[in-house]
Amino acid sequence: MNVKELRQKSLNELFVLLEQQYGKLFKLRLQKGMEQLSTTHLLGDTKRLIARIQTLISELKRST
Repeated sequence: MNVKELRQKSLNELFVLLEQQYGKLFKLRLQKGMEQLSTTHLLGDTKRLIARIQTLISELKRST
């Protein structure tokens, strides 16, 4: 999901998406700990997406 798609979402949708991504990150970390994760790049991708969402949330909060 790129920034253009994220900017079209409302604040509530961003919070829901953020919660989903935290859940995904948790599952990926568990898989990595049990050595079941073969695509470790997903950890970094998920972290970056969480950072993008948090940035957009803070921008929306400042503008309103």
